[in-house]
Amino acid sequence: MAVPKFFEFFEGFLRAIEDGRIHTAKEVRHRLSLDMQISEKDRAEMLPSGKQSKFENRVAWARTYLDKAGLVETPSRGKYRITDAGKKALASGKEINIKYLEKSEKFRAFHKTLTPNASNLVDEEKDESPAEILDIAFQQITATLASQLMDEVMKLSSAQFEKLVVNLLLNMGYGNGITEAGMVTQQSNDGGIDGIIKEDQLGFSNIYIQAKQWATDQTAGKPEIQKFVGALQGQQAQKGLFITTAKFSSGALQYADNLLGTKVVLVDGLTLTKLMIKHNVGVSVEHIYEVKKVDNDFFSEGL
Repeated sequence: MAVPKFFEFFEGFLRAIEDGRIHTAKEVRHRLSLDMQISEKDRAEMLPSGKQSKFENRVAWARTYLDKAGLVETPSRGKYRITDAGKKALASGKEINIKYLEKSEKFRAFHKTLTPNASNLVDEEKDESPAEILDIAFQQITATLASQLMDEVMKLSSAQFEKLVVNLLLNMGYGNGITEAGMVTQQSNDGGIDGIIKEDQLGFSNIYIQAKQWATDQTAGKPEIQKFVGALQGQQAQKGLFITTAKFSSGALQYADNLLGTKVVLVDGLTLTKLMIKHNVGVSVEHIYEVKKVDNDFFSEGL
């Protein structure tokens, strides 16, 4: 049979790991190929990019969706285990599709980050043009990558998170070209400052950083920003960056906007992952597609 659509792997994936043990990605794919009678020829079919098989790609997407719905967990990279919610899904006898996954609040939050028409990608009939479909797919992949990135960020220790923030700023060009452009302060005596980075290539001024690895559904309020401003004043600093995996309250945002004499920039979890993707921190380029069009000027004037 042809390689099923990614959402058609949901139940089979759960069946492959329903014993509650930890299974590798290779084991899951092998079980799926047997249970769903996917031939070796179909398993070898490549994506248009030629970089990955369609089978592996769709199984990986199925795992991502199941993970976001809380039906599968990933104890370590490339190893999966069914959760109690996953066992309950199998026992329910209901079809495990995207509609079923929508029961999970976490999955709904994840799915909401995708474009409204992203679900059309899995329908047989599409109203969008090929260019629109490509754009929707790119946004969907980017949103999923951002979610996966945040999962990895939340597994870091607090010290590793602080180093990540400094590395991100260096990749963004702060202090580029000078020795020791950025540093993480000693945790035992940081005075409310987690890191310091040079603002420009000549190192004329410092930007002081506070990095908070809080739950993504947590909200950082005005008091937290006030404490950070106090720490900046203790350093006689005028520029600060408060970066967190959580969200900011409207009060915190308004307070930061209205400061006099001190500039504080707030970066929440969503912005953090966007910056990581844009500046290639924690990600690598998998495929590059070029979309070309006919050069009318060439044919009308260039010949």
